[in-house]
Amino acid sequence: MGEHVVLVTGHLARPRLERVMEAIGRDAFAWSVVDVGVKVAALMTEEIVRRRLKLPEGATKVVFPGRARVDLDRLSEAFGVPMVRGPEEVADLPRWFGRGGGPPDLSRYDLRLFVEMVDAPRMSVEAIVARARRDRAAGGDVVDLGCLPGMPFPHLQDAVGALKAEGFTVSVDSGDPDDLVRGGEAGADYLLSLSEKTLWVLDKVAAVPILIPAEHGDLESLARAADAVAARGRAFLADPVLDPIHFGFTASIERYAAFRRMRPDAEMMIGTGNLTELTEADTTGITTILLGIASELSIRNALLVQVSPHTRRTVEEHDAARRMLYAAKADGALPKGYSAALMALHDRVPFPNTPEEIAGLAAQVRDANFRIETAADGIHIYNRDLHAVVTDPFAVFEALNVGADGAHAFYLGAELARAEIAFRLGKRYAQDEPLDWGVAADRETADPTRLKDAGHTLRAVGRVGRREADETTPEPAPKATDDGDA
Repeated sequence: MGEHVVLVTGHLARPRLERVMEAIGRDAFAWSVVDVGVKVAALMTEEIVRRRLKLPEGATKVVFPGRARVDLDRLSEAFGVPMVRGPEEVADLPRWFGRGGGPPDLSRYDLRLFVEMVDAPRMSVEAIVARARRDRAAGGDVVDLGCLPGMPFPHLQDAVGALKAEGFTVSVDSGDPDDLVRGGEAGADYLLSLSEKTLWVLDKVAAVPILIPAEHGDLESLARAADAVAARGRAFLADPVLDPIHFGFTASIERYAAFRRMRPDAEMMIGTGNLTELTEADTTGITTILLGIASELSIRNALLVQVSPHTRRTVEEHDAARRMLYAAKADGALPKGYSAALMALHDRVPFPNTPEEIAGLAAQVRDANFRIETAADGIHIYNRDLHAVVTDPFAVFEALNVGADGAHAFYLGAELARAEIAFRLGKRYAQDEPLDWGVAADRETADPTRLKDAGHTLRAVGRVGRREADETTPEPAPKATDDGDA
């Protein structure tokens, strides 16, 4: 017997789910759709599933909607069939099944991130350690202590020692060889940057050098330095140095490729700060392109800086990009369909439902609760009495008839504002959920095994039914009735 996938859903989504699955077909696997008797799948509870779910004979896997708040491990044990969480939107099922019926593996990477503290001499040892902790939590691997030209760094050794005591890998970055010696003697793991003229530093310390050309752009100089260090039996990283746009950027990219051809097996580094810091553009795309070059050239070390306010999330960006690119390279595939973490402003499929599909759902609604969705034609807000499509939320205010209900009006105003932002940018909108800005902002984490608490406005007025769209559940959780409503 082959695979038989069971998809669990609620009343409203069932027709849409069956249409999507019919389009996928039945050639790869058999499938069934099971309605557990609630209006909306997000309202199902573990108790409801245990009591109502009847699996067809031969079921090999059960797929729950992404927003279902149930403990899948317990349910898998109870039913004796593997149960998994699928995508949040029905429209995403074709891609989800095309990936093998699960999320891609983004746990692996082969790029080491050096995060430079460019103003380390101005920071106390305590501040340096605190910053290193934050950078490590964001994905950094090596703490790079930047030494400022002409500024004393008397506590350099203390900073290196404190970082090493907490288990950090440390590099020291300075144009002054004496700083590099001090850092190396204190236990630094890497030294930035040495050239063939300053290799004498290696006679005094055991740290791994990051090598650069003695004269800017001189690859032969870099190659000689690499050969000299290798002859000593020492490891090294080679960095041809990336230049800013209009100041040699294209030529510097060519140098990275040329050095890789010259030394196919050399460990290399690329610094991204001259692009991210010195280009007034969102850095998610810049970072991805530069790390894509690193991926193609098998460059396994990147030096990044986070100084300008517009690069405030660059550590997170580098971490997300290296994971996505590693997965795509391992698959021999385009870096597409693996993660939306780097798509902060726009989504590839911003509107999972068509206007016609939303109209079909709206026609089934029999209660006064407002649902809000977005589609290519605008913002849809509907209940049993109304289905309006607008691009300006103010245009629908009078029709909502909530002027005398402050809490309700506040809730709808907040949700419609989110919907408008999402519609204008081309982002996914899901009622009662924060917009997903990828790695550009912290994401709220939710417990996938329990229903959400009531929102602020509903707690204020003691109303039941946190989500006006009847899609999530307040505290206390609703009790399902036998007719499937909650």
